[in-house]
Amino acid sequence: MNLDVLIPITLFVCIAYAIKAVVDARVRSKLIASNGSEDLVRAMLAGEEQHRRHASLRWGIVLTALALGFALIEGFAWDQVTPGVIAVLLGVTGLGNLAFYLVSRRIR
Repeated sequence: MNLDVLIPITLFVCIAYAIKAVVDARVRSKLIASNGSEDLVRAMLAGEEQHRRHASLRWGIVLTALALGFALIEGFAWDQVTPGVIAVLLGVTGLGNLAFYLVSRRIR
């Protein structure tokens, strides 16, 4: 594996995530410091909690669908990367997102 490409990409992702975390924390602290209504702060925190749960659910469903796609590829012994193999992976990713949509509609 060529680490010369992977290291800068990983560094960029880490820097972007760190900036996002700092900005989110700063917004929360400004909101609390501005003496906003307690109901507003509670509603925002509840909304963020629900968003995190849905994000975890989405990743769980999509990664499970991708695992099934890779199992399908392995089961048919497709060794070469072809448009058909990529179509299978894209298809199960799409099905995973659709499954998440259906599950999230039933949860609400």
